[in-house]
Amino acid sequence: MATALALARASAQVTATPAEVRAIAKEAYIYGYPLVDSYRIEHDYFVDRSAKEFKAPWNEIANIPRVFTPADTAVQTPNSDTPYSWLGLDLRTEPIVLTLPPIEKGRYFSVQFIDAYTFNFAYLGSRTTGNGGGSYLIAGPHWKGTVPKGVKKVIRSETELVLAVYRTQLFKPDDIANVKKIQAGYKVQPLSAFTNTPAPKAAPAIDFPKPLSAEGQKTSLEFFNLMSFVLQFAPTVPSEKALRARLEKIGVGPGTLDVNALSPEVKAAFEQGRADAFADFAGGIKLFDSGKLTSGDVFGTRQSLKNNYLYRWLATIGIYGNSKQEAMYPIYAVDSTGQKLDGSHKYKLRLPPGNLPPVNAFWSLTMYELPASLLVANPINRYLINSPMLPQLKRDADGGVTLLVQNESPGAELESNWLPAPKGSFNAYMRLYWPKESALNGTWKAPPMVRMQ
Repeated sequence: MATALALARASAQVTATPAEVRAIAKEAYIYGYPLVDSYRIEHDYFVDRSAKEFKAPWNEIANIPRVFTPADTAVQTPNSDTPYSWLGLDLRTEPIVLTLPPIEKGRYFSVQFIDAYTFNFAYLGSRTTGNGGGSYLIAGPHWKGTVPKGVKKVIRSETELVLAVYRTQLFKPDDIANVKKIQAGYKVQPLSAFTNTPAPKAAPAIDFPKPLSAEGQKTSLEFFNLMSFVLQFAPTVPSEKALRARLEKIGVGPGTLDVNALSPEVKAAFEQGRADAFADFAGGIKLFDSGKLTSGDVFGTRQSLKNNYLYRWLATIGIYGNSKQEAMYPIYAVDSTGQKLDGSHKYKLRLPPGNLPPVNAFWSLTMYELPASLLVANPINRYLINSPMLPQLKRDADGGVTLLVQNESPGAELESNWLPAPKGSFNAYMRLYWPKESALNGTWKAPPMVRMQ
């Protein structure tokens, strides 16, 4: 490792007994999996220029003037409703100022701020700040400067590395030129450039380690070194002092752990702790499948999650999902009888007249093949059905709408209502952008997915 930042990391030691290692390793996996999983994605997006999914260097925005397709594979369960803009923020040197253009009333957009823990710690956009535009200052945990004129609001992050996800609503395919104009107006500047003053001395360059694959995160003990790396950019918050001290007892924190030098007993304890953590994760999945846990429970701020680290880990199933106030995600993993969804069967989802998903912006239903949780290639290149498509959908006799979820086309007459499914296992995610109170308080319930054959 060549940089000052990397050289500061000495050799880490395990000071716990094997029994303690097992307990703490379980805790570490539950706490740290989202940090390591998010790092894997950010490395592809902002570090590795040779990666297929590379977007832009840190502190430079990357506008994607199209929606996601099955070719996009870095992020599981991607939304295909809103063209994205991606921005990785390195706040160590100075704050970054984001300037948003005025956007016409009626077009939904949002900027979601996600810290290294994967907490959604702030939002800009239609719901929170309106469509009038303006400049906003994003500061790291150590900044103590003066807020300049022209800044509407200061947003502070607990971590020095931050992901900002922009979503700009696309009404229909030929609306993409308007989305491109809006994206071109998303401006990103270091504070010194915004104020036209000399830039401060740059923070040391970061020697980013190669991430583990999504599968490797579940099997390799190098997981703990990647977790330690990310925690360098996450100063300890008061509620986690005791936890971070426990993590240091198994070598997570300052320094690098030589996993190859661990004794067989300690290595086995790490692996047992990991297995214990995944058992808890499996229990959480069952809660999702039974409806006892929803996406609204697992995405949000540190305060809303109350430091529930298992919930934060469960959220990596749809990593970077919105907090429920911004969007809700009723998940279809089973049919109305509790059976797993599979493309060998045919299903219908009926939206009764006058009871469409209650939103201030729009709703959609998107298909994902399992186990990858990626969009499904199909003959009509349709990955979702959403509310802007309602005029093209065939109505039931009473004015309701029945969506047909199956692998093969239902025929030309009903193809407008067809959401193509893979041949095997799948999940479908409903998205409610800027949900109304009836959705937030549970008065409105997502309709069931009913198996027809």
